[in-house]
Amino acid sequence: MTSINPPRDGKNDWLLTPENSVMVFIDYQNVQLETMRSSSNWEIMQNVVSMAHLGKAFNIPIILSTVNVSNGQNGDTFPELKEALSGVKSYDRTSINAWEDADFKAAIEATGRKKLIMMALWTEACLTFPSIDAIREGYEIYAVSDAVGGTSKNNHDMGLRRIEQAGGIMTSTSQVATELQRDWNRRETVPDFAKILVGTGAFVKIGSPEPKTD
Repeated sequence: MTSINPPRDGKNDWLLTPENSVMVFIDYQNVQLETMRSSSNWEIMQNVVSMAHLGKAFNIPIILSTVNVSNGQNGDTFPELKEALSGVKSYDRTSINAWEDADFKAAIEATGRKKLIMMALWTEACLTFPSIDAIREGYEIYAVSDAVGGTSKNNHDMGLRRIEQAGGIMTSTSQVATELQRDWNRRETVPDFAKILVGTGAFVKIGSPEPKTD
């Protein structure tokens, strides 16, 4: 069985495709994880690692950035994500707003793509500020809401609202996965896609299982 319609032009599709998008990971470091209070650290870690594997599976350009690693103030990207993004160059910064870092911005521009699948800790700062700046410069921002977190639920929610008010698009790990896959006939990516589809966290087990509550 085949699809009724031929595949659409991936570079010019209005939906996300492997040919028109970029995945951006900002500040997934232990200091940010330890101070995140908006949702389960375990869930966020599982989701963002799953997104990293998805980006690799679909050969999407990936931009990774950290803050204050080279000056010794912070640790690097947390190990499970760093392993999932093996071979991806990391751009270290001192600026809270990654868009104000020349190397980070140049890496985005070098892809030649305008659809940015954005993930960062924390939502209220490291996701919000570069998202708004990028939107003002003609980029489309897709904020992966269940792979990001803030220092409180309110801060997280206000960050996402501000991005949306600026014209950003809210999305989720499973929605990004299905949008990229689009057709079961794309067999080479089905195994990784299916892991997202049946539930996040299927790619890697990080630390102890999430504690269960009654």
